[in-house]
Amino acid sequence: MSNRFELEHIGINMDNKTEAQELALQLSQIFNLTPRHGQKSEFAGAFFECMKSPFLGRNGHIAMSTENLESAVEELKEKGISFNIDTAAYDEDGKLKNIYLAGEFGGFAIHVLRK
Repeated sequence: MSNRFELEHIGINMDNKTEAQELALQLSQIFNLTPRHGQKSEFAGAFFECMKSPFLGRNGHIAMSTENLESAVEELKEKGISFNIDTAAYDEDGKLKNIYLAGEFGGFAIHVLRK
């Protein structure tokens, strides 16, 4: 069975907090979104995550969500995709919350997270 994946957000690498805030405000104004502050990033609605410092991916990251993350990981492995195990995040119950695919895709890292 194929898992359903949905685009969660686009993460854009910025050089610093000021640039991240400015871009988040600009994108919020353009697309009528609500800006909000995060610990490591500034958000423009739920669609754009402006990183306060460069993170994975030359340009940033693409976040994809799915309801059954474990099944999705297995499906991707069957397709020959490998993962950056060092990026795996788990919830308090030890269940996988999100994980990055190994490598870059068009200058972007991709991570898959539980919806």
